[in-house]
Amino acid sequence: MTDSAETAHILVVDDDSLVRQMLTRYFQHEGYRVSAAKDGAGMWARLTANDVDVVLLDVVMPGDDGLTLAREIRGRSEVGIIMLTGRGEMLDRVVGLEVGADVYIAKPFHLREVLARVKSVLRRRRPSAEPAASSLSPSAETLHFDGWRLDLGRRRLASPQGVEVPLTTGEFDLLAALARHPGRVFGRDTLMDLTRGRTWEAFDRTIDAQIARLRKKVEDDPKNPALIKSVRGVGYVFTGKADR
Repeated sequence: MTDSAETAHILVVDDDSLVRQMLTRYFQHEGYRVSAAKDGAGMWARLTANDVDVVLLDVVMPGDDGLTLAREIRGRSEVGIIMLTGRGEMLDRVVGLEVGADVYIAKPFHLREVLARVKSVLRRRRPSAEPAASSLSPSAETLHFDGWRLDLGRRRLASPQGVEVPLTTGEFDLLAALARHPGRVFGRDTLMDLTRGRTWEAFDRTIDAQIARLRKKVEDDPKNPALIKSVRGVGYVFTGKADR
């Protein structure tokens, strides 16, 4: 049992009772706390009552589908979201990324694959035990640009006003990849390799959607970006100026 497994709480949301039981038993055996729900109403009841770390969310369900629920979750919380679906359509993958899902896994899946994805999301969101000091206290590995502070160790971003800005796993990885190399132009395929290891297929709209969401959080004017600029026909470049 890992340290993450001792405290992590997984919520399985799937209308298929066999899938719910399979995932629940497997993750309980691995040492995780697990709750389950068959639909959106059940999901919200458990999210409200419990401190959930990762949601395993089926796409195709009666009532509100998984993509709709993922969008609503992300509007309220930065909890990890792993989409599960039997569809192989690329549209689902694009929309899933746009609404803020961390990972997309197609059915049928191997349980070990799901476990690996859960561990990955937990590592990125809860990378290490933290001291009792202020949550915005920087670690040794921190990037400073235009008043912003990107703490790579604790995976936190603080605005020039000192306010912590919540980022999804994908948004943080993308910003870190760009900010580590200011002035370097990155193609979409390279950014995909650096951030997600091609968990999502490398097609243009995945990175474009992630950039659009990230700009809304770090740019004063997302339509006229000053930190993350587009390079037509190539990709993106980070133009933030390092603070001395």
